[in-house]
Amino acid sequence: MKPEEAMRPDSQPAQDASGPGGAAPPGRRRTAGRGPIRRLFHSLSERTIVSLIYLCGISAIVFVFSIFYFIFREGAPFLRDGFDFQKFFFSINWMPTSEVERSYGILALIFGTGAVTLLAMVVAVPFGLGTAVFIAEFCGRRTREALKILIELLAAIPSVAWGFIGMVVMGPLIVRVTGADVGANALNAGIIVGLMSVPIIVSIAEDAIRAVPDDYRAAAEALGATRWQVVYKVIFPAAKSGLLAAVLLGVGRAVGETMAVLMATGNAVNIPADGRFPFFHALDSVSTLTATIASELGEAPRIGALPDGSYPPAAHHYQSLFVIGIALFVITFAVNLTADLVVKGIRKQR
Repeated sequence: MKPEEAMRPDSQPAQDASGPGGAAPPGRRRTAGRGPIRRLFHSLSERTIVSLIYLCGISAIVFVFSIFYFIFREGAPFLRDGFDFQKFFFSINWMPTSEVERSYGILALIFGTGAVTLLAMVVAVPFGLGTAVFIAEFCGRRTREALKILIELLAAIPSVAWGFIGMVVMGPLIVRVTGADVGANALNAGIIVGLMSVPIIVSIAEDAIRAVPDDYRAAAEALGATRWQVVYKVIFPAAKSGLLAAVLLGVGRAVGETMAVLMATGNAVNIPADGRFPFFHALDSVSTLTATIASELGEAPRIGALPDGSYPPAAHHYQSLFVIGIALFVITFAVNLTADLVVKGIRKQR
């Protein structure tokens, strides 16, 4: 046997892939030459993107603290010179421009905000959750897409347009149906704000319902459950954290609404409740915290400090509106914190 025939195939020396004369192919030369540059470019791009993400996250926190600092700075003189906790939070007299005795009590404004929010949720929660269930579980694909477009259009209507609807449509309708003296009242604002809160509730609730695994539905139907039984015995308990988050976001939307509430409530400082049956009077005109800020901030005089550093009593009107803003900030924080704690508690129970 010849020596070349005795060589094993795997023992043959590998041919030089560098091409004739030991030179690398042109394409491979260019790739090898650009390899370090590409790696450097990708590394810089990744670092830049990560830095931008960190910057966006930090900027959100900075913006929140900056807003709170600005509001607190403007309201600090009133907190120092004219603030009385008991009178401010437990008095119903809001008369910041009185020539006899200025009064800065926001209890009636808090009740007005609560009344509008409560009525809004009475309207928004059934409509929002019902629409979300129908979109996620019962309607076909084309109907689902059409309804989503309509809901997005509903969310795109400006709040001032909703206010016009409250004044021109809902006001006369409430007077005609209920016999109320005026159509601008808590019921009017509650209906309008409830309709404004429906899109956000539908969006979050639908995502929560569609996130429930299909195995849950299949198992319930295999046991003989109807579609409605699947919804309220299986899907609602499985998605209750997301549904609760949707409702609380709707509450935040109602508490923070300004222009539509200003146009639909009548903007009268009044508590819509007393000892007379039915105890809660939705047909009374009210004023809310946000509407009071919006309506009076442009009229309140912004007066500087005196040479001794104190402020005249006329300056407290402007400053007290920013203290109301601080109260709104605290209320919003409390709602979000409650939502977070409740959702975490529900998740731990699982």
